[in-house]
Amino acid sequence: MRFLFIIIFVLPCIFLLGQKKNMPKVVNNQEKLENMIAELAKANESDVIKWRRHLHQYPELSNREFKTMAYIAENLKGLDVSIETGMAHTGVVAVLNTGKPGPVIGLRADMDGLPVYERVKLPFASKEESEYLGQKVGVMHACGHDSHVAILMGVAKMLHAMKNDLKGKIVFVFQPAEEGAPLGEEGGAALMIKQGLIDKYGIQVMYGLHISSITDAGTITYKPLGTMAAADQFSIKVKGKQVHGSRPWSGVDPIVTAAQIILGLQTIVSRQLDLTNEAAVITVGKISGGVRNNIIPEEVEMIGTIRTLDTEMQKIVHEKIKLTAEKIAESTGATAEVKIHTGYPVTFNNPQLTAKMLPSLEKAAGEDNVRVIKATTGAEDFSFFAQKVPGLFFFLGGKPKNVDMLDASQHHTPDFYIDESGFIIGMRALAQLVIDTN
Repeated sequence: MRFLFIIIFVLPCIFLLGQKKNMPKVVNNQEKLENMIAELAKANESDVIKWRRHLHQYPELSNREFKTMAYIAENLKGLDVSIETGMAHTGVVAVLNTGKPGPVIGLRADMDGLPVYERVKLPFASKEESEYLGQKVGVMHACGHDSHVAILMGVAKMLHAMKNDLKGKIVFVFQPAEEGAPLGEEGGAALMIKQGLIDKYGIQVMYGLHISSITDAGTITYKPLGTMAAADQFSIKVKGKQVHGSRPWSGVDPIVTAAQIILGLQTIVSRQLDLTNEAAVITVGKISGGVRNNIIPEEVEMIGTIRTLDTEMQKIVHEKIKLTAEKIAESTGATAEVKIHTGYPVTFNNPQLTAKMLPSLEKAAGEDNVRVIKATTGAEDFSFFAQKVPGLFFFLGGKPKNVDMLDASQHHTPDFYIDESGFIIGMRALAQLVIDTN
């Protein structure tokens, strides 16, 4: 009886277990795509670094990215994408159409450099010069936009290779003038939207990344809701009465008045706003007036930036700047003319979309390498896209791991430096967001 039991029941079970052990592992489509992303990102890493170094060596200022536009279009030409150049002056829009029903996903990278002379000793350091506000300036990718462009070009190449396994359309948006259009010109994301980008291509969701020189390469940081500040510009023209520098009592000194206004503006943030709500910043970035050491001039002008993360606080700051400048000027016998230009809105990460796509970021970088951060007072014109469709904007680490955060180079400085080893995570993250949105 025991012998029959072994023959009938035990031996077949042993046989089936052996067969199962030797059977190939079944990989579902999602796993297949994730494996493809990892392999393609690695395969394209050297191209992305090569593209980034070329762009870094030959940067261009906002609305003047003509060579950058041509370089992007040339390198996308071999892919099965439609290409439009010249949107918002120098933008490039490429569309990968899978031919199958599905979402229309926008991926965005900004293109422009800054009026900064590079100080980093790199074989591909920028030697470019241009003119900005009537002055001769260096031109440098001092905020990492060269990295963004190169990463997105790499993602376009990856998704092209995966086309048969994707659905819908992917719209690759290479956007000029994120740093702001030249005086008197339109540009950037706002102009792309004005020219019909969202409606023309039917974009339903938008993703973007920004390299960070102060967080470790290989990491991703993000924040739901307001993640970057609104950025507004102001100018204050102080008019006094010109007089000889030896007899200040005979005139009205706009320089002293301007100094008092600058100090007064700082009390708006420190003493008149509820900073337990959100952060805010008022910075005077330039002041000019006078021609000689012994002449008190008639007029002084200052310009600056306002950063807010709350619309009500933004309104209060605008009102207080005007009131503070005018009343201080009045107290000295001068006048103050205040102009405020509303710029970028708060960069808002749709909370539902952020929660849904968090696993995608974790797949790309590893769960331990993705973390939530507090909002930053930096600003981004990706915010205009996020006003039109649900958006998610995150930060890609670019700091060498052996450098302390306090010693890391800052954005918008001559010493700005990025560790290229994190680019592979950026490619994987954007590609993963696409397949998980599908």
